Amino acid sequence: MSKYSIKRSKALYEQARGVIPGGVNSPVRAFKSVGGDPIFFKRAAGAFMYDEDDNAYIDLINSWGPMILGHGHAAVQQAVQAASQHGFSFGTPTEIEIEMARLVVEAVPSMDMVRMVNSGTEATMSAVRVARGYTGRDKLIKFAGCYHGHGDSFLIAAGSGAMTFGVPNSPGVTQGTARDTLIAPFNDLQAVKELVAANEGEVAAIILEPVTGNMGVVRPLPGFLEGLRQLCDEAGIVLIFDEVMTGFRLAWGGAQELLGVQPDMTCLGKIIGGGMPVGAYGGKREIMEYVSPQGPVYQAGTLSGNPIAMHAGFATLSQLKAEPGIYERLEATTRQLTAGIAAICTENGIPHSIGQLGSMFTLFFRQEQVLNFEHASDCDTNAFATFFKRMLRQGVYLPPSQFEAVFISAAIGPNETDRILQACRHALDGGL
Repeated sequence: MSKYSIKRSKALYEQARGVIPGGVNSPVRAFKSVGGDPIFFKRAAGAFMYDEDDNAYIDLINSWGPMILGHGHAAVQQAVQAASQHGFSFGTPTEIEIEMARLVVEAVPSMDMVRMVNSGTEATMSAVRVARGYTGRDKLIKFAGCYHGHGDSFLIAAGSGAMTFGVPNSPGVTQGTARDTLIAPFNDLQAVKELVAANEGEVAAIILEPVTGNMGVVRPLPGFLEGLRQLCDEAGIVLIFDEVMTGFRLAWGGAQELLGVQPDMTCLGKIIGGGMPVGAYGGKREIMEYVSPQGPVYQAGTLSGNPIAMHAGFATLSQLKAEPGIYERLEATTRQLTAGIAAICTENGIPHSIGQLGSMFTLFFRQEQVLNFEHASDCDTNAFATFFKRMLRQGVYLPPSQFEAVFISAAIGPNETDRILQACRHALDGGL
């Protein structure tokens, strides 16, 4: 990109700011944490995206995870085109919903039943409501740094200590909601035990990303998930895994299959829609039977199980199921990239650590391993912003935040891997 220009993107951003809050329909797209103006894109194919100024980028966010097969995969495109010939939405049951539900339940070890919704946020909100209805309790434990969408219960920051209630960190979230939300540090099992003991008989659910992606990729320490499972069993608490990111990405059965710990409920999204808006929540039959119309907990959606999204998701999942060794190849590509990036950082004396599992990773500009939100917050965000901008000019599109995950697609092969590492070498040569 010797003559890199984003003139048209800048013009479009100015237009967007007049009619869309902040000029974007999701805050992370605004480049606020890296500086500068967001890039507007017009098409994508395979491993590449193309912006409105005709710059090409190797895509390392892949629509924040869903495009695990790469952009415009033939099987998914054909499924969507065929389904669209019969109509976009009926507001009635369709056969593809049954086929999709069976495929998801077959794949995810802890799911007996699943309800389709339209987004990851809707899935997590609904799962918490069902857990409260099932247990007859009100309080929720979540973890600092885990993001579960923009539901009120999830927009709560930690209080002054592990034993305090949370406090709203967005206007519009009530103090009442915050009083029912307890915050613990990720990877700190003892803090969770203390919260449960201090609120005995009041905690309905514990929700977490089993492998985080919203403070960067942070793996659970050995025994952490197992300890939560035991604690929930002992206290009658519903354990909810938010696998909106990790579901069908880290393994066919998600993080819970890979790590060997089963929750009571699971939230899904992203990959199960193949790029279409979708979400899902499910779990044990006795819990899911509390969902309306079978049970008393109300949850509904006009476009839930939309046939176009179901066909896109079914085609994506079917491709993942049918392609032998795809998860091993994705991880091998990811490990090659992370090893190369780490070596380049070391050569240039740049403090760094890398969180990685499967086809997700984050380059943290912090020497020590990141285990929780406090550690992630200690990263050099200015260094990341510089790195991001330099990589952008080299034709590599990274997540525009230190605290987000890179998602590798199956379309990224040896040529793209070499180009990414070459761009990284240019970006980090001489330091940041």
